[in-house]
Amino acid sequence: MANFKGHALPGSFFLLFGLWWSVKYPFKYICRKKKKACYLGTKSGFQRLELIEGITKAAFALIGMLAEQFVPDGPHLKLYNHEEHQWDHLMNWQHTTMYLFYGLSGLVDIVVHTTNAVPVAFDKMMLSIAVFIEGFLFYYHVHGRAMLDVHVHILLLVAVFGGALCLSLEVFFRGNIVLELFRSSLCILQGSWFWQIGFILYPPGGGPEWDQMDHNNVMFVTMCYCWHYAFALFILALNYTIVAWVVQHRLKEEQPTEFERLKTSEHDHESEEEM
Repeated sequence: MANFKGHALPGSFFLLFGLWWSVKYPFKYICRKKKKACYLGTKSGFQRLELIEGITKAAFALIGMLAEQFVPDGPHLKLYNHEEHQWDHLMNWQHTTMYLFYGLSGLVDIVVHTTNAVPVAFDKMMLSIAVFIEGFLFYYHVHGRAMLDVHVHILLLVAVFGGALCLSLEVFFRGNIVLELFRSSLCILQGSWFWQIGFILYPPGGGPEWDQMDHNNVMFVTMCYCWHYAFALFILALNYTIVAWVVQHRLKEEQPTEFERLKTSEHDHESEEEM
C-alpha cells in the first residue's frame, strides 16, 4: 500500500519480532550456560517457543497479504487490467510477494520443529531467503522516483541485506549469540525505519510534506537512520540486561541459603543418630 498504513503494518511486524528476538536469544544463551535457570532451558521448551514463533510469523504474513490485496483501493487478486492494458497495483503485489515468503518461512519453522522431515537448519535458510527476497523486491521498488524517496528505501536495504547475510551465516553457525543479537538489532532497525519512511513520504494527519529533492533532507534522514540504529542497540542492551538480571535473581531464589543448608545438615545428622 502506497500510504502511511502500508509502511506502518510491516514496520510493526518487524518491530515485534525484533523485540521478541532481543529477549529470546539472550534468554536462550543464558539458559544454555545455566541450565537450572528455568524449565524452558530444555530442548523441548525451546522447540515450543520456535513453533509458536513460526505460527505467529505465518499468521502475520497472511494478515499482510490480505491487507495488501483487499484494501478498498487494492488489486483484489487481479494482476492485469485488461481494460487499460497494463499491470494492476504492482506495488501491492510486490508487498504481497514479500509477505508470501515470510509466510513460507513460518510454515518451514512449523515443519522443522514438529517433525524430523527436514534438517533443522532449513528454518534459518528459508528465513534468509525471505529477507533476501524482500531486499530484492525493494531494490527495484523505487527506480525513477524522487531523490528522497529512493534514499530512504536504499537505507532500508542496508538493514535488509545485512539481516539476510547474517541469517545465511546462522545456517552454518547455528546458536551463535553474536549473530543472533546482530540480526535482532537489524530487525528492530528495519521495523522502526519502516515507520520513519511512512512519516517522511506520507505524513499522517495532513502534516507538511518533505521536499523530495532537497539534499539537506537526504543528509538529515541519513543521520536519523544512525539514531534509529543507536535506539535498536540500546533496546538490545536493555533487554539483555533485564533478562540476565531476572535469570540470576531466580537462580539465587532457588539456591538454599547458608542457614538453610546448615539446618538441613543438622536435621540429617540428628536423623542418623536416632537410627
